[in-house]
Amino acid sequence: MHFALISKILGLLLVVFSFTMMPPVAVAYLYRDGSEGPFLVSFTISMLLGLALWLPFFRERAELQTRDGFLVVTLFWSVLGVIGALPMLISDAVPVGFTDAVFESVSGLTTTGATVLSGLDDLPKSMLFYRQQLQWLGGMGVIVLAVAILPMLGIGGMQLYKAEIPGPMKESKLTPRIAETAKALWYVYLAITVACALAYWAAGMTLFDAICHSFSTVSTGGFSTHDASMAYWDSAAIDWVGTVFILIGGVNFALHFAVWRSRSLGTYLRDPEFRFFIGLMLLYIALVGAGLMLFHIHDPVDQALRHAAFQVASFGTGTGLTSTNAAAWPGYIPYLLIFISFIGGCAGSTGGGMKAVRAALVFQHSIRELRRLIYPNGVFALRFGKHVVNDRVLQAVWGFMGVYITLSVIFTLLFTMTGMDLTTAVSAVAASINNLGVGIGQVGGGFANITDSAKWMMTLLMLLGRLEIFTFLILFTPMFWRQ
Repeated sequence: MHFALISKILGLLLVVFSFTMMPPVAVAYLYRDGSEGPFLVSFTISMLLGLALWLPFFRERAELQTRDGFLVVTLFWSVLGVIGALPMLISDAVPVGFTDAVFESVSGLTTTGATVLSGLDDLPKSMLFYRQQLQWLGGMGVIVLAVAILPMLGIGGMQLYKAEIPGPMKESKLTPRIAETAKALWYVYLAITVACALAYWAAGMTLFDAICHSFSTVSTGGFSTHDASMAYWDSAAIDWVGTVFILIGGVNFALHFAVWRSRSLGTYLRDPEFRFFIGLMLLYIALVGAGLMLFHIHDPVDQALRHAAFQVASFGTGTGLTSTNAAAWPGYIPYLLIFISFIGGCAGSTGGGMKAVRAALVFQHSIRELRRLIYPNGVFALRFGKHVVNDRVLQAVWGFMGVYITLSVIFTLLFTMTGMDLTTAVSAVAASINNLGVGIGQVGGGFANITDSAKWMMTLLMLLGRLEIFTFLILFTPMFWRQ
């Protein structure tokens, strides 16, 4: 383990992150809300901390190993959760303690969107912008951005990239050089964000709200600048814009890049995970829309379709923006929305959950086993698109899903020990490990009233979900620390 190199990289990343405190300062000056102080202090603290970690080892030269990458990623996200909480802790305008500030910060950075704040409409614009910016940076991962910079400093980035990018097939690259891969992903991410902001602005949002909500939409984050979230506008045009861009954020960004490079939308349809993901979304929309009309919640078909499409896209990708109070919908609908968040978006997307590609592989593997029962001597290759999936990938998928479900059950029981009822406990687990951010039951209106122990458990689950569990859990195995 190269601890000197790890300290150097962590320091560099913190120095880079410190500059993200500057845009909120500009917003504070623009709107004259008097909140630039907390961001300038936070900038200074994070810069000094980064320099303190970097300077003693700035001459260090070594090859970054896979184990080093796992440790850097986990440490960076953990430290960043605390550093990101500083402006909220320092500001008098945000009445939160240490636990709530770290919860809010980690929720933003992991694109969970769970909040303990209320009265958002009255918060300073700079603080609202900062919350939205946190989840936008977390959407594709601050580390992926840093990977584009590290090669210029003589540091390889492939190990960091493999530990950061979600999905079971981490060896694939868009371009031969990892730095070019990271840059390509960010260019696509930025272009989609700009398009989303312009679409929201054209649909009726103010420019400030359009920019802020483009951050939370494309990152599938879920924070809003209003307590009522998207229901604040009650606009069909805004809801449909949100639905489209949430689904775009839930699709593999490598696929977006491939479409841009090929100049052909047919590239989407040739991707098996995309077809599976969109097929699931359409099925869920039909089920939720039928329920809305069955229970006479939104009788006009266009209203039922609008809210069904938005809520399914939001819950299905782990976004958490709401066009109406879905937690109050009757019957099976809220439970269906919670459970669809466990599958989540596509691998390589900003979405949460276990990822559609894993669900697709498990489904096809189950079909193959059924065929083997009928034809015991048959040989059936499991194909995903044009590729044959080997058993090592399947073992990794089943192992991941087994651990994912086991952790969900364990934390559900732990949450019930804090006083939650079972519905609320399941909802809190889904909201955090799936990076969903909204819940039903006692947390249908937010997470301010749960116990501090429950908030820390949710914070841990947010990090586990964002880092796809194994990146975090591997640090607690003895073999990881053996030379």
